[in-house]
Amino acid sequence: MKAILNHLFEHKTFTREQSKQILTDIAQGAYNTSQMAAFMTAYCMRSITVAELEGFRDAMLELCLPVDLQTDSLIDLCGTGGDGKDTFNISTLASFVVAGAGYKVAKHGNYGVSSGCGSSNVIEYLGYQFTSDMDKLRQSTDKANICFLHAPLFHPAMKTVAPIRRELGVKTFFNMLGPLVNPAKPKNQLVGVFNLELARVYAYLYQKSDANYTIVNALDGYDEVSLTGDFKTFSADGEKINKIDALGFERLNASEITGGHTVAESAGIFTSVLNGEGTSAQNNVVLCNAALAIKTINPEKSFADSFYEAEESLLSKKALNSFKILIAN
Repeated sequence: MKAILNHLFEHKTFTREQSKQILTDIAQGAYNTSQMAAFMTAYCMRSITVAELEGFRDAMLELCLPVDLQTDSLIDLCGTGGDGKDTFNISTLASFVVAGAGYKVAKHGNYGVSSGCGSSNVIEYLGYQFTSDMDKLRQSTDKANICFLHAPLFHPAMKTVAPIRRELGVKTFFNMLGPLVNPAKPKNQLVGVFNLELARVYAYLYQKSDANYTIVNALDGYDEVSLTGDFKTFSADGEKINKIDALGFERLNASEITGGHTVAESAGIFTSVLNGEGTSAQNNVVLCNAALAIKTINPEKSFADSFYEAEESLLSKKALNSFKILIAN
């Protein structure tokens, strides 16, 4: 580790193979907690390269518990987190809206590290028991159109570093990896990224894959469509700035989409939206992200048609039904 840290202190980058080896060693317990904390801290003081991100991703996928849901039409809606915006659980809610609209969702999630309440925090609070049992996951996907993949159950590296990440309390390169290492390897992905530089690195990686993808970064720093300002998307169709007024929405104030200060408060917002009791600001943000996911699966559809599909799922309580079936399963 001393050599690795010195390499970082000298502002040098790692090759894809070196990065893969570093993360493999971390996952297998080759370093103590102080060494891992030093690495994660020093590493986040500079930008990640494409080769490094590829290497870290390769190691995570090679080491993970594989998930075969026996369908090739899955989508994941997953953000990097780390934007420091403390929104409510937008992408998780959007996942249930997409499931309610009839699409198969493999939601990859974890506890919040740099935010107070991650997707795992809220659905665990609401009664979901995390599982890596393949039969249960397939049953959820079949009946509820959604399964939840709690990252530490599938990734030994995430389990190893979880206590350190909690103590550090800031985003690390593991935030950047989350959307890339879904063990179900979904064919479709809506990925939220906290800054434009990382969005472009992601776009380069996804261009080399066979996935249908949309990478989204709000120009004011959110890792999702926030409607607090315009947002940029990267897809097979290229790079595009999306104006919220052109999509028919008024600019929101950041305070309208903040999350709760506790897991209980966040869960309260979550259930109120699913029950049709969310504010128009909360509903529209969730529906915009769900619409972008639906359009990712069906690139030929317009954003407006995708939005109407998402809206029908939420208003008809199909999204709520998907959630109830998942929890009961």
